Amino acid sequence: MRASDADRERVVERLRDAVAEGRLDMEEFEERLEAAYTSRTYAELEPLTQDLPPVAGPMDRPVAPAASPGSSWPTRIGGTATSSSAVAVMSGFQRKGRWTVPDRFNALAFWGGGELDLREADFAAREVVITCVAIMGGIEITVPPGVEVDVRGIGIMGAFDQGKTLENRPEPGAPRVIVNGLAFWGGVEVKVKPPKGAKGAKGAKRLDGGTVRKEL
Repeated sequence: MRASDADRERVVERLRDAVAEGRLDMEEFEERLEAAYTSRTYAELEPLTQDLPPVAGPMDRPVAPAASPGSSWPTRIGGTATSSSAVAVMSGFQRKGRWTVPDRFNALAFWGGGELDLREADFAAREVVITCVAIMGGIEITVPPGVEVDVRGIGIMGAFDQGKTLENRPEPGAPRVIVNGLAFWGGVEVKVKPPKGAKGAKGAKRLDGGTVRKEL
């Protein structure tokens, strides 16, 4: 049977995850990526992920604790995603304000930069996966306090940096954001900041060594 564009994209997404997990090196990834985009049938696609473990399904994932009474998180989880990908090739992209993050979001920055601001966003699912590929470019991800963040990306002459500018303790019922992917001569930075205008947004910030100073 002939494969569709969606079938090819699913394979490509699994290959990106495999790179982030360290199961494929860049040479293997590039070879399989090219093969995926040129495949016409399922028979050509299947061998590309045959030696990779399946992605964990909903039953394999730990159940997140329920939100505490009065929490706003239940009203921000669920709904239809408004954007599922972003690409910057010698340019830039930006997702901010009120938007709905899908359960899987793909971002690519090649000789460019991008910003994903989740502070005012809703989430289509309790757990979302953001796959970033930054090649000679940069991607910045900002999440609000209370959201659990798991950074798994790898850097080759680049870096995946989880900023520690603000202490972050996951809140019951809050979304979990997994950031994976690859930074090659580029960088992906994940920051925790309160929404603009929120109480305490310009409050004290703890530095290394326990020193506290006021934001200007």
